[in-house]
Amino acid sequence: MAGALATLVVFGAIQAIPHGRDHTNPPVVSEPAWDSPRTRELAAAACFLCHSNETRWPGYTNVAPVSWALTDHILTARDTFNFSAWEEFPTSARLIEAAIRDGRMPPWNFRLLHPEARLSAAEKEELIAGIRATLGG
Repeated sequence: MAGALATLVVFGAIQAIPHGRDHTNPPVVSEPAWDSPRTRELAAAACFLCHSNETRWPGYTNVAPVSWALTDHILTARDTFNFSAWEEFPTSARLIEAAIRDGRMPPWNFRLLHPEARLSAAEKEELIAGIRATLGG
């Protein structure tokens, strides 16, 4: 009983730590010149929540420590490459293709919470072909 109460007190106390609560998205500066609307649609479904400035922040992203982890993940993803600031963060089609093919992207825990990111094998191939056509890789 005392352990549960202590856990509840600690959980309540960490909610006062503001890290991970500012969900203001930076503006969209530039995007790749997409080869087709379908490629953009697939990239938006599988990639944009982390790799763009168009992140949607569901309610659970306001609860620490989830807010801390997700904010750090999204900021790291945007620093890796950002579809909304493409000229600042260009990357090669081969790097994106490798991440999709080997299952690193989108990550399993993201797919668990975001069914729209669960691309079929055919959709993955379509996205990879579209990324190649868009980025010239």
